[in-house]
Amino acid sequence: MKSIWKSVAAAGMGLAMSATAALAGPLMDRINSGEPIRIGFANEVPWAYPGEDNKPLGFVNAYVLGVLHEMGYDNITPVVTDWGGLIPGLNANRFDMVTGGLYILNSRCQNVAFSEPMAKVGDAFIVPKGNPKNLNNYEQVAKAGATFVTGAGYNQVESAAKGGIPDSDVMTVPGPTEILAAVKAGRADAGGVTYFTAQNLAKQSDGTVEVSDVSQLPEWTQNWVGIGFRKADQDFVDKFNEAQKKYLGSDAMMKAVGEYGYSKGNLPGDKTAAEVCKMR
Repeated sequence: MKSIWKSVAAAGMGLAMSATAALAGPLMDRINSGEPIRIGFANEVPWAYPGEDNKPLGFVNAYVLGVLHEMGYDNITPVVTDWGGLIPGLNANRFDMVTGGLYILNSRCQNVAFSEPMAKVGDAFIVPKGNPKNLNNYEQVAKAGATFVTGAGYNQVESAAKGGIPDSDVMTVPGPTEILAAVKAGRADAGGVTYFTAQNLAKQSDGTVEVSDVSQLPEWTQNWVGIGFRKADQDFVDKFNEAQKKYLGSDAMMKAVGEYGYSKGNLPGDKTAAEVCKMR
């Protein structure tokens, strides 16, 4: 009789293990087979960018590495791509997470499973020194008939349309380097990026470019940042969110991200990813 019950118990355990395996997403399958977690990001200083030997630098990478370490995962491989290739690359299984600093937007929520927010950040413009056309928000750019440059796939493309800038006045380029070059050369009157990126570009410009008055941008240009995952990896997202609760705002986190300009003022507050997906 005991042997029968042992057989039944063993069969039950086997079924449970099979069910667990069936529920695991592709990322957990990779981890369980000993493969590294691949993090995908572009060259976006100070958000996420490659250092020597593609070392993942920037405050989003620092944050993610901290959360993963709390989860017990340190086998990480960086994958560098262009900004426009982040979401397609994720869904094509070229990497497992997007750590590039994605804003949580409704349009992106259709294709990406976001972690809970890890930062709240606003837009900003870079303009020629002195801001000769007085361009401080999207509506002013539209009224002036000015040329606006931003990155392909950036949320500022949607913001420009919302602010009334016609498509004919919007120039899209690969990334921050090209945005700065367009403004410096006079091909564009204002460049739309995030506040962190704008500050960094102004520093790079040798005084030829400045950050416009961000206080004139409307509240709807404030956005929440999340880590992007494949929708099939919701099991891992849930575990990541649990670890994030303990890490977010901790001394260890603030030390890791502080060198990149992230401060307590950038903490996301109590908005959830689901709420942001609906409102943005």
